[in-house]
Amino acid sequence: MSKNNTLINPLIKARIEKYINTNEVYEKGCVISVYDGIAVISGADDVMLNELVQFENGTYGVVFNLNIDSVSVVLLGEYSNINEGSVIKRTKKIINALVGDELLGRVIDPLCNPIDGKGNINTKKTSPIEQNAHSIFERAKIDTPLETGIFLIDTIFPIGLGQRELIIGDSQTGKTTIAINTIINQRGKNINCIYVSIGQKKSSLARIINKLSENNALEYTTIVSASASDLPSLKYIAPFVGITIAEEWMHAGKNVLIIYDDLSKHASSYRTISLLLKRSPGREAFPGDIFYLHSRLLERSCKLNEEKKGGSITCLPIIETQAGEISAYIPTNLISITDGQLFTQRSLFNEGQKPAIDVSLSVSRIGSAAQIKSIKKTASNIKIDIAQFLDVVAFNKFDDDIDEHTLKIIEHGKRIMILLKQNNDTYYSQIEEIIMLFAIKSKLIDFIPLNNILDFNEKLLNEFINNETIIKINKKKDISNEDENILFNDLRLYIKKYVSDIPGYDISNYFEESDKE
Repeated sequence: MSKNNTLINPLIKARIEKYINTNEVYEKGCVISVYDGIAVISGADDVMLNELVQFENGTYGVVFNLNIDSVSVVLLGEYSNINEGSVIKRTKKIINALVGDELLGRVIDPLCNPIDGKGNINTKKTSPIEQNAHSIFERAKIDTPLETGIFLIDTIFPIGLGQRELIIGDSQTGKTTIAINTIINQRGKNINCIYVSIGQKKSSLARIINKLSENNALEYTTIVSASASDLPSLKYIAPFVGITIAEEWMHAGKNVLIIYDDLSKHASSYRTISLLLKRSPGREAFPGDIFYLHSRLLERSCKLNEEKKGGSITCLPIIETQAGEISAYIPTNLISITDGQLFTQRSLFNEGQKPAIDVSLSVSRIGSAAQIKSIKKTASNIKIDIAQFLDVVAFNKFDDDIDEHTLKIIEHGKRIMILLKQNNDTYYSQIEEIIMLFAIKSKLIDFIPLNNILDFNEKLLNEFINNETIIKINKKKDISNEDENILFNDLRLYIKKYVSDIPGYDISNYFEESDKE
């Protein structure tokens, strides 16, 4: 017996040393009722607002309403097997999102589960999705351009790193195309991109993923998707997950571009949740805090100062209007929050003017502060030229008698509008935009027949990209009066050569007259 004791005692001691108390103590509550993605809970008296709670089936929910004798929880997953009497437990946490470089090239849902078939995401670093925006003392002046590659935007409505520029317009007018093309143009510019899809069809998202992949843009992009068939709660948290991922990179000193597509569906999902929670409705049945919802989201996009490592988040929220009504409730809210808007017009889109951005209704409140000097100087008159053209065209609809000065404005404006057209797969560099802007500013393009403008522009860019003056301008990011004079003469000689090859087209007399002047 003593021999057996000597064998058993060490085994018992080893088990005691390895013993871990696995008892879990948690606060719990009980489900009173479940309906349309909402669960009413009693018994969880100390639960916090926005706290994450877990149900017996593993589904999580977020506490939205704190009532006198119950709390209302918005469910984030399957709830068909959650019934009256089901037990919930507190987590004492709010929703966290995965963050880090491991998310680049991945497609995730709002709960950060991968949905791209590429396996698990190898990061355990998380961050709460609800955070305060940075104070004004932590921010820096917006003075560095975000190159979209879209001629009209970069030259007339420039976007700076850290800016919030709203893209607004009716459905099917090219809003998403502008955003996706901007992401593609960030290739090689060391800017991480996030595309938040809210309430979009899965087929539409698949096309976007394919386009990004074909242009090698997916490798520096993270996609957060809450599809049209998902619960309103998932559509609600999707943009907050996206901005949380972006903030992790911004705090590391990186530049980030984030797209919200679109916030009209985000507002609708929040309205649905609020009505189900029996919150008091306001204008258009939206809850009273809808403005605060979007302002606290968009204010998190900014440019930090050098003390905070100088990172930035540039935000392009998209909003859909009905019949061009930009004075509706949600559009006006977002216009007042953001730093400008790009308004896409259906009539322009139907006429083939793409991107279909209405110059008269669009604005960038950052303006030329976000442009390099060479673009700022060469683009100084283009918006005035377009405005004059649009006014003259509208006025002369009722008058066939056009004087010579008015005719020159119309002919010049027509050529500008043609140059503003841009194919989806065409992206202009800053130096190419300078060449085009100078051709417009000099008004030498007025000597080119309308039918030849696009051909001329293509050949002009190929010819002048290696021009000595252009190379010098590109190097110093500025253009002097001397540079302009040299460039004018070079451009003039090239145009004379170009038009001389057009059969039956002779403008030598015009050039001779301009020489005398």
